[in-house]
Amino acid sequence: MAKIGYFLSCEQFGPKELIDQAKRAEAAGFEALWISDHFHPWNDEQGQSPFVWGVIGALSEVTSLPVTTAVTCPTIRIHPAIIAQAVATAAVQLDGRFVFGVGSGEALNEHVLGDPWPSVGVRLEMLEESLEIIRKLHEGREISYHGLHYEVQEARIYTLPEQPVPIYVSGFGTQAAELAGRIGDGFCTTMPDAELIKAFRESGGGDKPVQAGTKVSWDRDADAGLDAAHRLWANESLPGQLAQILPRPKDFEDAMSLVPREKVGESVTCGPDADEHAQQIRPYLEAGVDEVYVQQIGPDMEGFFAAWEKDVLPQLRG
Repeated sequence: MAKIGYFLSCEQFGPKELIDQAKRAEAAGFEALWISDHFHPWNDEQGQSPFVWGVIGALSEVTSLPVTTAVTCPTIRIHPAIIAQAVATAAVQLDGRFVFGVGSGEALNEHVLGDPWPSVGVRLEMLEESLEIIRKLHEGREISYHGLHYEVQEARIYTLPEQPVPIYVSGFGTQAAELAGRIGDGFCTTMPDAELIKAFRESGGGDKPVQAGTKVSWDRDADAGLDAAHRLWANESLPGQLAQILPRPKDFEDAMSLVPREKVGESVTCGPDADEHAQQIRPYLEAGVDEVYVQQIGPDMEGFFAAWEKDVLPQLRG
């Protein structure tokens, strides 16, 4: 049976709120946690962006649930050798319950040091090379590495978990799904796309885990839930490659003004109807996703966790 987890949004909530949500999620019966890794939020309305590695350290002290980054870009903003150390420490703090989810990133977060934003093919090439470095460093020996994109000199990580950290690779197109199948220990996505999952499995993914994230806006008033979803997360409905190439939160705000309110309601369940909330998750399960992570957008956290504990999670596990 698929696991249902909770998705902690570093774009929308500060560190103390995220810790509170993690505790509530575990108490409500969610089985795992996803946490996003951003330098910027997608827009100023979301309004937060804590450093994920600090939050993960705090999570390790308050929850016994597994944690996955969804997802870290280990290529431009932070060098893979530094990320390798952060990942190893997180896995030690979480007693081995840490999964390192990675992706090829967005200009929104990766342009901040003035680096150029490469093409998709180059970004995937950089991702593959960075994972090679991270895995070598996680073996615990001193390494030097001279690659196409990265240089590492006489580096060794001393604080390591007992088992290698699983690395799950995200993908929104066939090229990335095939790369995930070839080099990943699992696959991350946000779409209930059976074809994409098939591409991952046939490229070497086999029966490795597939994770997916989705958003709902639980509210006693469906209109208020839709208002919150549209105001905060209309960026999810932007077409094409805009999510990868726009550099600033204000650029996303400008683009979001073109997204009709009703469009957001097509993909985000808004309101209190437990059956509708459960129905949003079912296509993921039917597509072959092993772990589905749900983020609550609206402000009524208490209402969301109570409703999911009592009326939604039991349906999905029935």
